[in-house]
Amino acid sequence: MSPELFHVVACLIRRHTRDGQPVPLLSRYDPHDKLWSTPLPFLFQRRIGANRGVIGTNTVLNMIRRRCEALGEEHPGFRDLHFTPHDFRRIFATELVNSGLPIHIGAALLGHLNIQTTRGYVAVFNEDVIRHYVTHLDNRRKIRPSDEYRPASTEEWDEFTEHFDKRKVELGSCGRPYGTPCQHEHACIRCPMLHVNPKMLARLDELEKDLLARRDRAEREGWAGEIEGLDLTLALLRSKRDESQRAARRPAVDLGIPERRRPQESA
Repeated sequence: MSPELFHVVACLIRRHTRDGQPVPLLSRYDPHDKLWSTPLPFLFQRRIGANRGVIGTNTVLNMIRRRCEALGEEHPGFRDLHFTPHDFRRIFATELVNSGLPIHIGAALLGHLNIQTTRGYVAVFNEDVIRHYVTHLDNRRKIRPSDEYRPASTEEWDEFTEHFDKRKVELGSCGRPYGTPCQHEHACIRCPMLHVNPKMLARLDELEKDLLARRDRAEREGWAGEIEGLDLTLALLRSKRDESQRAARRPAVDLGIPERRRPQESA
């Protein structure tokens, strides 16, 4: 935590524990999951009369809105600026990566299963993300035995290049890790590992048109299971198209091609 954030959290805890008791345990209703949480020491809670309750989402939004309006009165450049609690989660993720924390650790802290989700949160250029990750790898390699980084044999190098050749598919490239097979039976549109090449956006439009035609027939025939599967495929296709369009607007990062290290010839 930064000193400022630590001070704010300390003030909140002190406010809730001024009577010498720990932070009260409360349950919060989740309007999305329609469930009550287990009792937890929520920091954003308040007392209304004799009862305590977790501060609601709408209340937090209104509080932030009023602060934004007050900020705009003092600083005209901030007028019409709107924040939501989720924006501060994105700012937190950006601060983590800009401070040198490897992005895959940031993903674990944020609860993301896919590192690409965290990259979407982080408001930095791709070069910065790559630089932080490469720095982390260099530091890790320094503490490992040097014999683990021996030159690759011809067979190992051929196997390595063959893996990346097999990752090339019609719509772009597959991001599955080295040495792993396709786990989704080549259903690439549904696979989170597919990185669509922006040049293939027209092909996505063709696939969407075909899926819509199949869905129309499924509705006429009453194939409920087919409709459900097609709706999922359409949603994932559109998500990949949006992601590819965003990637096309970002500057490309040239990582170069790795060179094979040759064994040193003995004297």
